Amino acid sequence: MEKLKIGHKYQIHSYKHNGQIYKAWDEATLLNFDFKKGVLVFANNCTTVTEKDGHTWKTKEPAILFFFLHKWYNIIGQYKGRGICYYCNMASPIIIEENTIKYIDYDLDVKVFANGSFKVVDKNEYNYHKKKFNYPKEIDYIIKKQLNDLINEIRTKSNYFNNQDIENWVKYYLYLENDK
Repeated sequence: MEKLKIGHKYQIHSYKHNGQIYKAWDEATLLNFDFKKGVLVFANNCTTVTEKDGHTWKTKEPAILFFFLHKWYNIIGQYKGRGICYYCNMASPIIIEENTIKYIDYDLDVKVFANGSFKVVDKNEYNYHKKKFNYPKEIDYIIKKQLNDLINEIRTKSNYFNNQDIENWVKYYLYLENDK
């Protein structure tokens, strides 16, 4: 893995299982990394997202992004006006190369609402791509096991689902951005 630097901006590239790029985010600022825990914390705000068809749009609020070296999902804490919501992507562990965070998106997502309720979405898309891209049985098993682990973390509000931590990360991110 390339040398990481707090405050440095990285791109994010999401791929599908067949290796084709799915989405790209222009930037995410590195806030922290803990290799013992295998987690890297990034943030962005009003960043440009490019879809696979070339369509672009901008995110609307500050977001804290947790990427993992060993877990098959990533977590985005979105600092919305009505509270903090989370969007979780079932995805391969990340690699970082050429100033870019890279992972494979495995379709299944979990939306966590400000009131703590959650919903697993995109099951049909997962089943479609599972057949289309011929996901190996091992990948299917890992995704389903990790989805259960993620749901357990959501239910117990453990680790990365602490609203106060998200607020603190957002403050730190804004401090870093204003200090430049």
